[in-house]
Amino acid sequence: MFMQEDIEKIKRRRREWEKRCEINTTGEVKTPSDIKVEIIYDPSDIAHLDYLKDIGYPGEFPFTRGIYPTMYRGRLWTMRQFSGFGTAEDTNARWKMLLKEGQTGLSTAFDFPTLMGLDSDDPLADGEVGKVGVAVDTLKDFEILFDGIPLDKVSTSFTINPPAAIILAMYTAIGDMQGVPRDQLRGTIQNDMLKEFHAQNTLVLPPEPSVKITVDIFEWGIENVPKFNLISISGYHIREAGSTAVQELAFTIADGMAYVEAAIERGIDVDKLAPQLSFFFNSHNNFFEEIAKFRAARRMWAKIMRDEFGAKNPRSWWLKFHTQTAGCTLTAQQPLNNIVRTTIQALAAVLGGTQSLHTNSFDEAWALPSEEAVRVALRTQQIIAYESGIPDTIDPLAGSYYVEWLTDKIEKLAWRYIDEIKKMGEGSMLRGVLKGIETGFFVREISNAAAKYQREVEEGKRIIVGVNKFTIEEKLKIPILKVDPEVQKRQIERLKRVKAERDDLAVKDALDWLRNSAENDENVMPAILECVKCYATIGEMMGVLKEVYGTYKKPAII
Repeated sequence: MFMQEDIEKIKRRRREWEKRCEINTTGEVKTPSDIKVEIIYDPSDIAHLDYLKDIGYPGEFPFTRGIYPTMYRGRLWTMRQFSGFGTAEDTNARWKMLLKEGQTGLSTAFDFPTLMGLDSDDPLADGEVGKVGVAVDTLKDFEILFDGIPLDKVSTSFTINPPAAIILAMYTAIGDMQGVPRDQLRGTIQNDMLKEFHAQNTLVLPPEPSVKITVDIFEWGIENVPKFNLISISGYHIREAGSTAVQELAFTIADGMAYVEAAIERGIDVDKLAPQLSFFFNSHNNFFEEIAKFRAARRMWAKIMRDEFGAKNPRSWWLKFHTQTAGCTLTAQQPLNNIVRTTIQALAAVLGGTQSLHTNSFDEAWALPSEEAVRVALRTQQIIAYESGIPDTIDPLAGSYYVEWLTDKIEKLAWRYIDEIKKMGEGSMLRGVLKGIETGFFVREISNAAAKYQREVEEGKRIIVGVNKFTIEEKLKIPILKVDPEVQKRQIERLKRVKAERDDLAVKDALDWLRNSAENDENVMPAILECVKCYATIGEMMGVLKEVYGTYKKPAII
């Protein structure tokens, strides 16, 4: 981007400046990804970059500056607050409150039994029903959950993995009941099982059949729900488990490559699948590292889809992503400080070009968000959108010597991981990721990064305000949302009524169809949809899949 003689002149001038001002550069500063940060950056640090090739313009390859030509000048990001607790009625009321307050998309949190594919009356669900999200057992719960919410006008995201196919089938069934054409249904199903083995650990089926069902969803969804994002390839949970920004980026991109490879092996056209892929990233505390991570992610995915997988349509090269601010950074100490943390993280997401954003509530280190706290979190996004002026111009940090250098550095470090994973699979990213799960590669890398960060906090090398510095004696003064203990009783009673009223023969036939589909290596989605419409339970459907595929037992990793 600069003439060589100009670069040499700048380098000489910098050395003179350092000497004259007696700049002390001996104190080393590193990002959480262990990237050394210089005291200042200038054109010599990015002289190797080609503006048109490496940065370019928004809406054009390699999409470093954004996937849409007008970005937020054309349309703001979707404000999608993650919410769900108690029964379907409780969550329906919270959703309606958020929509009234200006939220533009729904995002569903499920309770732990639902996440694990267990019914509310399962002994393993005792004490967990409705606690960390909404309880869903059958289609009846979805009917209540979406009562008064028109699926042709609202986009809905579902953060769920082992039973993802079942939840997508339920949403489709509700659309059918509302008379909404399937090709008009919009939203996202997380459906990313690989990262579960790396980090989040809601594990039911082994890795191979888990990927098989993910590809079943791709195959069925392309034909039936073409506007629905069929996966949210998630770095968020990898980061929450303690990874660095570089690891989050590399492992997420690697998982995405693995899914695309599996789909191509099935015979799916990459250009038909690509528009229904989405990503989900964390936005952590190191402001510039996070912005650079998002910009590098777009550039990497564009190169991968075009050059490695041979996608022809420029739309297939887009990396569209949702961002959530970092729950792991929220502190129980001085919880109002979390509003500031969330604001900084949200700014990084917006400056990084996110398509959708969830801002965490300040009380989440204590409990599920109260109504007041979730309103403040939503208002944080709205103030950024309507008062800050940040959305007025696209990628305003482009050209920053530091941001461009850091974007390039993060990309190079992420490629190293991706090359290593592919090598483990002898050239196949799918085999490499599965091998990494089997050998504990991902778990070790994340655990080591988490341990290093924790040591730095304990030793005071990284300051956490209110935790290891600027502490005070305090009494909690914020309201805490508590889930009524009667929720479990009411949910089980509803489940009993559904079972008593449904056609048991139809349920049996549908479950037999599901079993035969799984045993004969057929696509399970048509059978799951039939099971859902017969009011089979999540536990019954997952039970069939466990019988056929077995359950995953996590190996001891040293």
